[in-house]
Amino acid sequence: MKKSKIILLIALCLAVCSQAQAQRCLPGQKGILFTAGAVNSLKSDFHGGIAYSVYTKNANYWVFGSEYLEKRFSYKNLSLPQTQFTVEAGYYLNFLSNGSKTLFFSLGLSAMAGYETVNWDKKRLFDGATIQNKDGFLYGGALALETEIYLTDWLVLLVNVRERLLGGSSVGLFNTQPGVGLKFIIN
Repeated sequence: MKKSKIILLIALCLAVCSQAQAQRCLPGQKGILFTAGAVNSLKSDFHGGIAYSVYTKNANYWVFGSEYLEKRFSYKNLSLPQTQFTVEAGYYLNFLSNGSKTLFFSLGLSAMAGYETVNWDKKRLFDGATIQNKDGFLYGGALALETEIYLTDWLVLLVNVRERLLGGSSVGLFNTQPGVGLKFIIN
């Protein structure tokens, strides 16, 4: 009984995999991406985003999305948040893939804009100290290295690292973002 279940599972996987290879990264194919990860280290700093992608020729693709990033800074017994809300438009260039079209490596470049707030605009702290950092608009871009691993025709595992350069921030210009995500192919 156990052997027959394993054989059936292997046959099902082979049937799905052989069917899927011709349906990947077609020009005009669209996807929805959900990503999350750390910021600059593996402490409590994190980011999360949602994006829309459209494939072009040679498995390259456009990305349009939004992202939430939060970094925390210690002050006495407090943890003060620096929060960024950004939107982006970028292009990812496929530079390496395997023959079965299950693994892709891409370099991406994005233009970004957004807004940053420090401690949710509460400048006065419990002990009378005042936060000098100002809230403001952000502008800049990001450079990314991304790996796409096709799990099925419509589900892709993403592993990436991005370096963001955003002017207008009163806390820091650069942020490194290692992350993972899922892309759902919607047509």
